[in-house]
Amino acid sequence: MIRTKGRVWVGIIAGTLLLGSCGSEPVPRPRGYFRIDMPQRAYLSFDTTWPYAFEYPVYARVQPDRDAGAEPYWADLFIPEFGARIHLSYKRMQGDLSPYAEDARKMAMQHIARSTGIQEIMVARPEAGVYGIIYQIEGREAASPLQFYLTDSSTHFLRGALYFNQAPNNDSLAPVIAFLQEDLLHLVETMHWK
Repeated sequence: MIRTKGRVWVGIIAGTLLLGSCGSEPVPRPRGYFRIDMPQRAYLSFDTTWPYAFEYPVYARVQPDRDAGAEPYWADLFIPEFGARIHLSYKRMQGDLSPYAEDARKMAMQHIARSTGIQEIMVARPEAGVYGIIYQIEGREAASPLQFYLTDSSTHFLRGALYFNQAPNNDSLAPVIAFLQEDLLHLVETMHWK
């Protein structure tokens, strides 16, 4: 009998607490993301026998592209800390610049279905003979948030695209994209032909 009375009291107290706690609407917690620590900025020089040279971050590695379809002087700038890479493809121009620039524009515009907008930033460094466009592709599901091409308008053409080794979720990658955008701008500002 004592056991039964104890169970009854526990049931009454639990029921009272349960009913008393339902006075207000529940408030959902905001969605959170992991904190991402950014490395200290410093740069190394990529200056080899290749027809172009630039500075790249110390936390990245330049790896020649070994894919079956890769052409000479293609490379990946691999950033293991972020699971990212900037794919660089070089072409020695033959003839008019238009087909090369149009091909780079089409590659950037392929992301238009998944983007909320594409901004074009003009690059003009006449003292180094470097001209081009940087494409900032905005949107949560854009596979490549940054692309660019650089040329001297007669001989050299270099195209680059930033990719991550995961499904696109550029809302959570926004701090990393902004961080790597500065590195990409540094690469563009230090680029020169040989």
